[in-house]
Amino acid sequence: MALTPRLWAPYAGHVDLLLPAAGGRTPLQATSDGWWASDVALPHGTDYAFSLDGGDPRPDPRAAWLPAGVHGPARVFDVDRFPWTDGGWSGVDVRGAVIYELHVGTFTPGGTLTSAVERLEHLVALGVDVVELLPVAAFNGRHGWGYDGVAPYAVHEPYGGPAALQAFVDAAHGLGLAVCLDVVHNHLGPSGNYLHELGPYFTDAHSTPWGPAINLDGPGSEHVRRWICDSVLRWARDFHVDAFRLDAVHALHDDSQRHVLAQLSDEVGELAESLGRPIGLVAESDLNDVVTLGSTQDGGWGMTGQWADDVHHAIHALVTGERHGYYVDFGSPEVLRTALTRVFVHDGCLSTFRGEPWGAPVPDDIDGHRFVVFDANHDQVGNRALGDRPSSRLDTGALAAQAALVLLSPFTPLLFMGEEWGATTPWQFFTDHPEPELAAAVREGRLREFSGHGWADLYGGDVEVPDPQDPATFAASVLDWNEPTRPEHARLLEWYRVLVALRRAVPDLGSGDRMRTSLDVHPREDAQDGPWQGVLVLHRGGARVVTNLAHVPTAVQVPTARPLEVVADFGGGVLQPPASPDSPLVLELPPRSVVVLA
Repeated sequence: MALTPRLWAPYAGHVDLLLPAAGGRTPLQATSDGWWASDVALPHGTDYAFSLDGGDPRPDPRAAWLPAGVHGPARVFDVDRFPWTDGGWSGVDVRGAVIYELHVGTFTPGGTLTSAVERLEHLVALGVDVVELLPVAAFNGRHGWGYDGVAPYAVHEPYGGPAALQAFVDAAHGLGLAVCLDVVHNHLGPSGNYLHELGPYFTDAHSTPWGPAINLDGPGSEHVRRWICDSVLRWARDFHVDAFRLDAVHALHDDSQRHVLAQLSDEVGELAESLGRPIGLVAESDLNDVVTLGSTQDGGWGMTGQWADDVHHAIHALVTGERHGYYVDFGSPEVLRTALTRVFVHDGCLSTFRGEPWGAPVPDDIDGHRFVVFDANHDQVGNRALGDRPSSRLDTGALAAQAALVLLSPFTPLLFMGEEWGATTPWQFFTDHPEPELAAAVREGRLREFSGHGWADLYGGDVEVPDPQDPATFAASVLDWNEPTRPEHARLLEWYRVLVALRRAVPDLGSGDRMRTSLDVHPREDAQDGPWQGVLVLHRGGARVVTNLAHVPTAVQVPTARPLEVVADFGGGVLQPPASPDSPLVLELPPRSVVVLA
């Protein structure tokens, strides 16, 4: 399929098409509403760029392929050249699925989509349903998290470019895995962003932590909204992507009558119907407000699901004892109970960290599967001063407990690459900016971000934040695939496999019914300061998940209305036969153990 170049550039007086291989300039014709068009048909593999008012070459903001990087010319990519083999693929509903989040550059030593395909069998054996790729949109430099992308239609060339993504999705579908893309629409990175030269892509009417907001409600915003929505529709249609994680949607400031996410939701719904498979939209939102999930007909944004950070904070603070920063309101079992049943801890009450009331209650009729939860993810690991994982501070019993609370919760669980075996490799913040001034600004900004956060108290001394620009910072973050074969790691990996299997085998453990979820708390009277110690009994319908977070053996009564047996355990556990039919079950638990009864 040939490309007929078009460009929305209302700021330009004239626009030329540049073909580096042929040389010269071909004027584009002004059409309407600031659009410029050419009648030249460019075949696959042709390099091209645009020049505004005789200026330097600029890449196409809808470029699919940027083999020379974000400052170089675009290359025509014919999406129809790929020989798809997934004709029988019917898709996966992300609600209630097991999601696995990975970063292409550090998932394997090869750091490409092709090398990632070689590890998909591991995810199948684990029981994963959906593979979520951290942003693959093109960004400057070779290494980075991907959240500074500047070309939302292109695949980062060091990952393999657009053809490699098609091959990855096709391979995943062949193994029964859906693919979710993490996409960033709330800002663009600092290097290679030329949109401000073209037209009103940004607005000063709103602001974000990254600068001026994307223009979603001002003059010209209809074209900006089209640029965003078309990118998502294209990934789903031409790359067969199954779902999207929408980054920080609270920074998509939109005061128009119809929020851009509602527009996107309706358009994606129409495409899903025509394709005959579900396409999920999962919003990352800091608002603690289910407006994200509401029907678009009723003023909501129509998302399939949303991330629920409060569940992570409640689990992490309880198990680790950390109370710095945004963990200040978390850490007690009562807060954990709230998170596991009501989702949002801050549901209109005071958020100490924010210094104001925050959030709104979640209505009882909203299924728990609409919320994605985790005990680790790229943010919660990578935004720590040292990029250290929970496995660097917790024993295996505590890691097993966190896994059980997430995977057997009424929510949709997400795993962060390597957590399933307790990976010891950190996941740090790394960049590869070739511009010296930008590199220095990022380095200094990272140091400034962590000053005064109490990291020295947490880590027990002076903390040296890793230099994002140091290649060693990136190298340290690459997973070590030898670890899963070692006994202690293999034991934890098998536990994760068991928990995922239980979600499917025991209906109560896979249910999203929050009304049949409750938490009994048995604290130790002699517990010392630090991480909470005691026994938690999570009720999931008729099933029970019993966790001993104490360092001593404990016996606990487990209330139940019907006979139960041990279906899985980590660390052991003995269920005593009841003295009579009316007697409660008594479970004897070793230290730092987990037992599942069903």
